[in-house]
Amino acid sequence: MATTNITGSLYYLPFFIFAFIIHSLFRNLLKPGGNQTKLPPMPPALPFIGHLHLLGSVLPKSFQTLARRYGPLMRLRLGASSCVIVSNTAVAKEIFKTHDLSFASRPEFGSSEYFKYRGSRFLLAPYGDYWRFMKKLCMARLLGVPQLEKFTEVREQEKEKLVESLMRICREGKMCDLGSELIKLTNNTICRMAMSTRVSESNSEAKEVKELVKTCLALGAKLSVGDVLGPLKILDFSGTGKKLAEAIDKYDQLMEKIIREHEEKASKGFDEYQRKDILDILLEIYRDPTAEIKLSKNDIKSFMLDIFLAGTDSSVSAMEWAMAELINHPQVFNKLREEINSVVGSNRLVKESDIPNLPYLQAVIRETLRLHPPGPLIIRECTEDSEVKGFMVKAKTRVLINVYAIMKDPEEWSEPEEFVPERFLENPEERIGEHQMEFKGQNFRYIPFGSGRRGCPGASLAMLVMHTTVGSLVQCFDWKLEEGDKVDMSEGSGFSAEMARPLLVYPVQHLNPFS
Repeated sequence: MATTNITGSLYYLPFFIFAFIIHSLFRNLLKPGGNQTKLPPMPPALPFIGHLHLLGSVLPKSFQTLARRYGPLMRLRLGASSCVIVSNTAVAKEIFKTHDLSFASRPEFGSSEYFKYRGSRFLLAPYGDYWRFMKKLCMARLLGVPQLEKFTEVREQEKEKLVESLMRICREGKMCDLGSELIKLTNNTICRMAMSTRVSESNSEAKEVKELVKTCLALGAKLSVGDVLGPLKILDFSGTGKKLAEAIDKYDQLMEKIIREHEEKASKGFDEYQRKDILDILLEIYRDPTAEIKLSKNDIKSFMLDIFLAGTDSSVSAMEWAMAELINHPQVFNKLREEINSVVGSNRLVKESDIPNLPYLQAVIRETLRLHPPGPLIIRECTEDSEVKGFMVKAKTRVLINVYAIMKDPEEWSEPEEFVPERFLENPEERIGEHQMEFKGQNFRYIPFGSGRRGCPGASLAMLVMHTTVGSLVQCFDWKLEEGDKVDMSEGSGFSAEMARPLLVYPVQHLNPFS
């Protein structure tokens, strides 16, 4: 059977190559000449590969470099895929505010045809009734302030477990991969809030879910890169699509089991002291005949997958960058510790309720997110022809908003490449409000969590975890490197611009709040 499939694919290969060549030639021949539509500028392109030869390993940085030459709104062709890149505050404001409705959808990627829950994904759903309902549900119940407050104790417990783990490593005199320790924190926090179980417990279904989510993320990224192949991507030469479909099927079966367990729990009823996790709330709406939108089981499984995909790695990356910057800037580290000591003292860890009274900690986190945004590229799709800064962006065009470049723009920020938390304390326009625990994205020069209708609904949760975790790591430990006194700040390849190398450090106990 496998031999037959391969032979059949090879039979059609010349056809696809021919179709791809003809498509490329006609696109070049039909480029606007007599057409009066003014499209965004575009660098000279090579046949077939387009502008791939102009890109380095860190895509946001490559786009930033090209924008300096070709402007803050430019077109690029990446193989068979094309997009428009936005690189400054003024253009971002037009996209997120003036034309927000036209750019409120997200495109599908190369992995979508292998995705069991196609049409159910909240993160990639087109702007419409389903997406609006899920966004309202997120903000009102799933990730709203009342729900977050119910799980404050859970987040405190997981933070304490992180500190205890690092204390053990410290006593043993071992080096630790701080990123791996932080992943345990975020995985357990998200799993307990989402379905009331820890990842690290023995025989935990959550552990299997975590591994399958990790597999789906890696395989989906490979297939998304495959968009540059155009029609040839359907041949799935590497077998990545098949592997993704198999991983999704395993995840689906496991979630079916977890959902049955939650339904059995719900059938016994909840008393006033029981807190409902995210899955409990979704199943409650699933059973509600009067719900505004009727959720399916696939909708629930897909939303849970989105929670795990979006809620772990991005926060870990931001906290790693924060600790790396603090280690490289000891004067900032010491100033932050002094603030924590004066407000919190030495008998307990930093709590979420302390954050409004720790303005320098808030400034450190904000500056980290400015330099190292967890989502450096925001991806949208234009649903109708729109004029942006005098240029026409055609319907169905993919648009990448380069947050990485916007928040390092020298026209908007002084010393844009430097880590200077004081900028958020000294500049009244950037000063943090006393109770501001999320960013609304209305200051278009600072958009670490996006903006507009599709701004990140999990920003409040991420900020709570980041503030208390980084604060506790500074409060309890000094940090030593194996070699030298500076962390390598190289950025990794791809879209995410996370740290290129693991943050390997020796924790040295400074304070034991448990004694």
